[in-house]
Amino acid sequence: MAYCQHIGVEFMFINDLDQCQWIRQKFERPGVMQFSLEEKRTLLARMVRSTRFEEFLQRKWSSEKRFGLEGCESLIPGSGDVKYHLGMYHRRINRVTDRNITLSLVANPSHLEAVNPVVQGKTKAEQFYCGDTDGNRVMSILLHGDAAFAGQGIVYETFHLSDLPSYSTHGTVHVVANNQIGFTTDPRMARSSPYPTDVARVVNAPIFHVNADDPEAVMYVCTVAAEWRATFHKDVVVDLVCYRRNGHNEMDEPMFTQPLMYKQIKKQKGVLQKYAEKLIAEGAVSRQEYEVRRSCPEPISCLHSHYVWCAGFFTLDGQPKSMSCPSTGLPEEELAHIGQVASSVPVEDFTIHGGLSRILKGRADMIKNRTVDWALGEYMAFGSLLKEGIHVRLSGQDVERGTFSHRHHVLHDQNVDKRICIPMNHVSPNQALYTVCNSSLSEYGVLGFELGFAMASPNALVLWEAQFGDFHNTAQCIIDQFISPGQAKWVRQNGIVLLLPHGMEGMGPEHSSARPERFLQMFTDDFEVRQLYDCNWIVVNCSNPANYFHVMRRQILLPFRKPLIVFTPKSLLRHPEAKSNFDQMLPGEKLFVCCCVSEGRFIYLFYLKLFTFYRTNSGV
Repeated sequence: MAYCQHIGVEFMFINDLDQCQWIRQKFERPGVMQFSLEEKRTLLARMVRSTRFEEFLQRKWSSEKRFGLEGCESLIPGSGDVKYHLGMYHRRINRVTDRNITLSLVANPSHLEAVNPVVQGKTKAEQFYCGDTDGNRVMSILLHGDAAFAGQGIVYETFHLSDLPSYSTHGTVHVVANNQIGFTTDPRMARSSPYPTDVARVVNAPIFHVNADDPEAVMYVCTVAAEWRATFHKDVVVDLVCYRRNGHNEMDEPMFTQPLMYKQIKKQKGVLQKYAEKLIAEGAVSRQEYEVRRSCPEPISCLHSHYVWCAGFFTLDGQPKSMSCPSTGLPEEELAHIGQVASSVPVEDFTIHGGLSRILKGRADMIKNRTVDWALGEYMAFGSLLKEGIHVRLSGQDVERGTFSHRHHVLHDQNVDKRICIPMNHVSPNQALYTVCNSSLSEYGVLGFELGFAMASPNALVLWEAQFGDFHNTAQCIIDQFISPGQAKWVRQNGIVLLLPHGMEGMGPEHSSARPERFLQMFTDDFEVRQLYDCNWIVVNCSNPANYFHVMRRQILLPFRKPLIVFTPKSLLRHPEAKSNFDQMLPGEKLFVCCCVSEGRFIYLFYLKLFTFYRTNSGV
């Protein structure tokens, strides 16, 4: 560990010599932390602004819990160190480069750190859609609490996505507001590691510990963190060691449980006062100038919530839109063309496995007979959307081949390592890109990531598939806090699709039920009253491949976005009678979705909702 005044740096565990030397140059050379007079005055002005904003809130809402910034003023966001928020979108000018910067705060709940993978997914999507392959135009900053950073497993899961090809955002700056206490629990009872940031060692991220009472040290460390991310495109952690002057919130009495700690805190001068006295002693600012700036009223600007792209779905010029949906069927020649792609290897001198050759031949035979099985129906849906310019992203554990070896969307050359072919990207010359990616063995983190990816654009089909539907229970926080209440709680529409393999086929309690009753219980109760607008998601259990084909296409063709929960089969994937004819997939065809649930009231509820939905969407 290296030290520089109020800064400690952990980097000796990093196994790259160039990276270690880079860090040494930033912290071990004498006089590296030098600021100009203008920079010091600007820093003081920001400290005044953040402190006065907290004072304004305290006067205005003296009896409210606001989880204030006092004790961590050097963070300077002006919104405290408890991070739940409806979300914000703001554009401002960078005064140094004279270029616009867009700042987007993702809405997040009190479920600590759950928003981490959501932010990463949204960042990845923004990079994808603007062609930012190296992360030079879009980046993410994650703000953590110390107790949550050490205690929440989703932090670890998100770190492990950081260098995976289809999930990397090319480096994230993590800022930990380390107030050295959770609510009433001391660090010695909250973690087994010396520092709350030790989890970041797993990806060799440098960790900068900095005293929040030294604004210049904080500013320097944050600058170095930004330079690290820009240079190496890897994660970096800033551990901002601070305290909470008022306890967990302004209505709290921290002396109940941390009496000695808070006796010391009460003796501490505020960081603004400390820094002002330092600059006055240096002659960088006069006391009179400081007092004038301290007392001069400044306007409080309001940052508006950013409702992304959901606002225009249901209304047009203030009037309700028509809720019709175009036909989801396709002409037979298009079905045949996509089927031909699905049954071929569109790359020369590419050797595939003998067993896969038989599978592709079987697909070709089905096309000749004008039939599709489950995997081919999915291929038809994805391929047609790609041809229409719709980006399709399928993510999850083993999705490239499919948990049940039915999909085979990525072909591997049997003679050349790492040589692959994705036939779906050869459907049409001007098609959109198909992204299919095996994920890490994580449900919570990866589902959160895909949810964030789906936030970025309504014109993409983003799907997460569980290895078995039962496994969604380890991602329940994302489902409960983001997906189910997305529109009502966060004022966002989202079209993410969850594919949950489901079937009571004697495979045991962890490989059978995807728990349809949970999703039906979480249906919006007043669905029949306002129908589509208040519907929080759509739940289906398709009876044949044609239904699945129509459901996938309808997800994009509908004039709005709702999460879609699909209970996909297992034994039906290869059942000889679980096939559909081309006639069921042509333009003008309607789909019928059936669901079998153990509790009778859920069957009734489900069919009632299906009836009202399809009555409203007669074009399907």
